[in-house]
Amino acid sequence: MTAAERPGWQDPRILAMLFFVFLAGAAVGALTMRYGLHERMHPHPRLSDATTISFEKLRHELNLTDEQSEKLRSILDDFVAYHHDLEEQVESYRATGKNRILQILTPEQRTRFLKLSSDLTEP
Repeated sequence: MTAAERPGWQDPRILAMLFFVFLAGAAVGALTMRYGLHERMHPHPRLSDATTISFEKLRHELNLTDEQSEKLRSILDDFVAYHHDLEEQVESYRATGKNRILQILTPEQRTRFLKLSSDLTEP
């Protein structure tokens, strides 16, 4: 089969052009998601980020002195540490409760319970 007899989509130039168009589209899509769209579509608030924003906003809006700013920073840092400790305690209590439940179940019930509990934690 000569080049003139081949269908147009089999032409290497057309295939190369389609490949580069696809590649360029994928690159633009990836860059758009990475540098702009992803955070707006999937916000993930973090406590430390929120306290930094709150600290800066309070410091600016209330026109705090350096001494007041240091005290505020200390209070917010204590709050973040306290919140982190509470999260660790909750996780510990969950694990303890789960282990206590597993101890009273039969092997078949354990398998079913583990399946049910994993279904609850998956998004």
